[in-house]
Amino acid sequence: MIIYNETLNIDESIHSEWLIWIKEHIPKVLGTGKFEKATLTQVLVEEDMGGVTYSVQYRSYSREALDAFYREDADRLQQEGLKKFADKMLAFRTELEIVDEYTVNFK
Repeated sequence: MIIYNETLNIDESIHSEWLIWIKEHIPKVLGTGKFEKATLTQVLVEEDMGGVTYSVQYRSYSREALDAFYREDADRLQQEGLKKFADKMLAFRTELEIVDEYTVNFK
């Protein structure tokens, strides 16, 4: 499984508005059918550049599904945020491959 990760630094002047927007945006990304789930997290390290940093991790169904997302949906969905928040948001994207997962089972 591949995780498509977006890390976003949000200027404090738009933080509240952006947080409302991203909670509407994530279901749109999931609505493409290329991902099975998403997790929104706040990064708890203070950035030298200021702002508030978040990570959104989208779990893709497969490499093929992620590639289809890039071809069919990514540009359109990324443009929504850029048009709305322009120079008040800095984003970078990474891909993570899950090698193994572990859970604690208490009995």
